[in-house]
Amino acid sequence: MAFRFEKPPGWTFTAGQYLDLTLLNPPETDAEGDIRSFTIASAPEEDTLMIATRMRDTAFKRVLKTMAIGTAVKLEGPSGDLILSGDAARTAVFLAGGIGITPFRSMVVHAARHHLPHRLVLFYSNRRPEDAAFLEELQALQASHPRYTLVASMSEMEKSRQRWTGETGFIDQAMLARHLAGAVLPVYYIAGPPGMVAAMHEMLITNQVKDADIHAEEFSGY
Repeated sequence: MAFRFEKPPGWTFTAGQYLDLTLLNPPETDAEGDIRSFTIASAPEEDTLMIATRMRDTAFKRVLKTMAIGTAVKLEGPSGDLILSGDAARTAVFLAGGIGITPFRSMVVHAARHHLPHRLVLFYSNRRPEDAAFLEELQALQASHPRYTLVASMSEMEKSRQRWTGETGFIDQAMLARHLAGAVLPVYYIAGPPGMVAAMHEMLITNQVKDADIHAEEFSGY
């Protein structure tokens, strides 16, 4: 689910950063508490602050899902350095698993709106198209921003009712090689569940990518 909040006057952030959201006097709480960190899924120039999360059966998520329009929350931030490199000559390679797409949605929308010169290649892994947040929007953005390429891959199409002609299986070195021809000094950005982030990091290191060229963010328990 995605949730949109009024942007406080003068509140700015860089695409890819996150915020801390605190529920104020929630009707229920549990041991996990009333505060969570969420990557900002909206682009800086969009009118609202959007977060998107997988829904679990926790007090925080139940309150978030059912709160009335106009309910006040506390926002702190922005924080985080998972942001686009200032060197536009280098190819930005995004590796997203599931809801880890949120920082990259912000970056891609921002890049498209401002026609940034960076070459952007987004690898987006999900079980099925039905599970892939923002998939149609991310596909459509390719038409308006020729420097951006989406490579979406599905790992459990046998469980899907939709037709799929794109990549299948998990992101691996062979898939990267097929789509990164001509990539200039690529910088890699990884976001997703901890296991996926660890696997992608190990794959890159094994293939001689320098650790300084890898930036990662884990989404635990979301």
